[in-house]
Amino acid sequence: MLKNVHPLLTGPLLSLLDRMGHGDLLGLVDRNFPAHRYGAPVIDFRGVDTGQAVDALLSVFPLDGFVDEAVHRMEIDGSPDEITVATERLQKAADAAEGRPVRIASVERFAFYEMAKPVFAFVHTGETVPYSCYLLRKGVV
Repeated sequence: MLKNVHPLLTGPLLSLLDRMGHGDLLGLVDRNFPAHRYGAPVIDFRGVDTGQAVDALLSVFPLDGFVDEAVHRMEIDGSPDEITVATERLQKAADAAEGRPVRIASVERFAFYEMAKPVFAFVHTGETVPYSCYLLRKGVV
């Protein structure tokens, strides 16, 4: 057991996050996202929602401060400007973790699938709010 490490952050997940380099992408996706199709490692977080997952991840995962948008979200088909409760939770957690406002870019669903192709790994949540899929770009410490 380790002190001061969020209980959701298992050894394999911490190892994976540690191996990621500056600029690598981490997918944080809802229960409907086809994460296994990409061939990247998939960490099963299906017992938690986006807010719980992002609280754990951002306790150790720095977001990239050298780009305008270190977080991308999947747009809702037909309502691209709609912000879900899950995205609001992610925004609040990202701003708190980084100590600054973090811009979350909006990406059309099929463009998001393309953007996810080079993802280093996915964290697959049990989030029930549709379109709760995000790409987080790793920064430096």
